[in-house]
Amino acid sequence: MSLSRPSMAAFDPATNESFFDREKERLIEEISSNFEEVMTHTNVLNRKLEEVYGVGKEFKTVAALWGKFNEFIRNQQTELAASADVGVPGTGGANFGMSTTR
Repeated sequence: MSLSRPSMAAFDPATNESFFDREKERLIEEISSNFEEVMTHTNVLNRKLEEVYGVGKEFKTVAALWGKFNEFIRNQQTELAASADVGVPGTGGANFGMSTTR
């Protein structure tokens, strides 16, 4: 859909148009042209944003997998910290300095 108006290059002085009317038509044509350019750039921007969103969605499953891995490691560290006072059997890692009454 074009909003352009016919060019004023074929201006006929016999039509008796004033300077104001000619200038108005020229400015309207320029504004229409610039508006079409803005619409084109807006459409390009919209397509690029859709591409960026699509790339982000591709990494969603990878991010979820890393999140589960992080949660697993955090749980393992919590369990190790809770059982640190017991020591590892057979390695001599028992904590003899602690009280054995429970």
